[in-house]
Amino acid sequence: MRLWSLHPALLDQAGLVALWREALLAQAVLAGKTRGYRHHPQLQRFQRLRNPAAAISTYLWAVHEEAAARGYRFDSSKIARKRANIRIPVTRGQMRFETGHLMSKLRRRAPERLRYLLTQRRIRAHPMFRVRRGEVEDWERR
Repeated sequence: MRLWSLHPALLDQAGLVALWREALLAQAVLAGKTRGYRHHPQLQRFQRLRNPAAAISTYLWAVHEEAAARGYRFDSSKIARKRANIRIPVTRGQMRFETGHLMSKLRRRAPERLRYLLTQRRIRAHPMFRVRRGEVEDWERR
């Protein structure tokens, strides 16, 4: 499971579709609708919040918006809640780590998207994340 801190616009088609599926799985986990993945490190930043279900729904809405902008038809009825005004901090170190991870994936499967990524002056975070100083997050598996 990978719930990117990076903006969904940076992902290639396969990455965006995978993110949608994995975030829907995360939504089910956080709602207690499945027993698997309950302790997955990618969920920790959502589980630490007062309302994890609202947070993952907010995350999903941004993924849905990017998909719609590309002409994909992701079913918004699968998102459990309306968007909330939730912000989660993410470190610059985490953003650098994820950028490197994404670049290695794009080298193999979507070189054109890698070229797009390399043209970005600043790597944007997912809209619900606020970048702050710091190293790679403690929940990240390396």
